[in-house]
Amino acid sequence: MRALVGLWRWRHNPLRRKTDLVEAWVACAAVLLIVVAAPLAGLAIGGLTQDALLQSVREQRAMRHEVAGTVVRKVSRPPVDPDPETSSARDRHSRVLAEWTAPDGTAHSGTVLADLRSPDPGDRFRLWTDEHGQVVGRPLDDATATTHAALAGFGVAVAVAGLVEGARRLVVWRIVLRRYDRWDQAWDRAGPDWGRTGTGS
Repeated sequence: MRALVGLWRWRHNPLRRKTDLVEAWVACAAVLLIVVAAPLAGLAIGGLTQDALLQSVREQRAMRHEVAGTVVRKVSRPPVDPDPETSSARDRHSRVLAEWTAPDGTAHSGTVLADLRSPDPGDRFRLWTDEHGQVVGRPLDDATATTHAALAGFGVAVAVAGLVEGARRLVVWRIVLRRYDRWDQAWDRAGPDWGRTGTGS
């Protein structure tokens, strides 16, 4: 921001260097890109992501079916649960041997997770299967898809802003190095006794 204010003040300053103007214009361009381009990129990617996720939601709803399962007996929990998502939901779910009927009419049985705290034989619960009765995960819902899309858009906006700021810093670093090189050349031209020239010493 300092560079933007300086850009206006340095327009007619006789001490202004060309690199000062370049640095100020680079800062101005970076601010515009961060304020305008980063949010637009985030909105575009968020919109595309939401469209793709909502299409996935529709496909999952068409291919996955909620059926009723019947508890045969409770199954003891394995000592180590390899899936962190199921391990976080241990208190709400129980492993049971269950029977269910697939959407195509075939009977199935197997060990599944039931959303029952203390299941007894004969208890009924809901589970998701494909058309052939194989247990699958619950389909993604619209709210979760929208949340993931918003996070993707926000992440892209932050990434674009970070890239712009990184590019600005790189350009300014190169300008400063060039400025130092010019100063070194000016000192070399002045010579080692520039302060004593014409003093007769």
